Amino acid sequence: MNNLRRLDLNLLVTLDVLLSEHNVTRAAQRLNFSQPSVSVHLAKLRDVLGDPLLLPGPRGMRPTARAEALREPLRQALDALERAVSPASPFNPAEAGHTWRVAATDYGESTIVLPALKRLRSAAPGTQLAVLEAVPSRIAKLAEQGEIDLAFHTSEGAPPGLHRQTLFTERYVLAGRAGHPRLKRRPTLSQFCKLDQVIVSPDGGGFHGVTDEALSKLGLARRVVLSVPHFLFVRSVLASTDLVAMLPSRLVRDTSALQVVEPPVDVPGYEMSMLWHERSHRDPAHQWLRDCIASSV
Repeated sequence: MNNLRRLDLNLLVTLDVLLSEHNVTRAAQRLNFSQPSVSVHLAKLRDVLGDPLLLPGPRGMRPTARAEALREPLRQALDALERAVSPASPFNPAEAGHTWRVAATDYGESTIVLPALKRLRSAAPGTQLAVLEAVPSRIAKLAEQGEIDLAFHTSEGAPPGLHRQTLFTERYVLAGRAGHPRLKRRPTLSQFCKLDQVIVSPDGGGFHGVTDEALSKLGLARRVVLSVPHFLFVRSVLASTDLVAMLPSRLVRDTSALQVVEPPVDVPGYEMSMLWHERSHRDPAHQWLRDCIASSV
């Protein structure tokens, strides 16, 4: 390690060329250095490595045993370094074998991952996609550690310090089973508040949400009789009971088992965003993945 601290990259490049040319003049021409500069480099290399490295001979300079031992490892190391610092090659999804990891709730799975999956499988058939449960408090750390490539979260309350792209704006609708007698038309506020309703409480057990906040401003309250942690379970509950729920519109559109109407109360919607860390911001493969998802939702 001490020797490495005394070396710089130019010295190693000079040594590589000297071991190829066995001649200071020709090495200087290849490196576009002056001959005295190459000689100075050689002197520093001899000092750091404690070996003459190249000795005068009848036909140029001859490498010492130490120099011969260095030749191939040095060439391989410089080749690897050259590849590492070269500009990233264009990403070809058809030939890619990446494994991507995204964090999403069941809502994000249905409204973001699922719509993007067909294009992802078609354009990049050799890739794999792992969907992890989105835990808001862990998203930033997982992204920083490279444990996830992307996360999907509402823009409000998204972890700070991550890149963000808004995917869409969502709104709430009132949903119940197909043929629900109370949803043949838009209910009045009074009728709405008397309906037995389901609420999604991601943290578990809550019976108060944005709809209740909107109603409280009007001096009203609704009947919430069931609280569940996941959106997808709600759809099954609605389809098999007379319970109703205020749900994101994208979750229930084109669902024949459910009747959807506009609610009689104005409930603020929200933005859904895609989040990622700076470490992968400029990666061509990651850029392609983000574009694929953004254009699919």
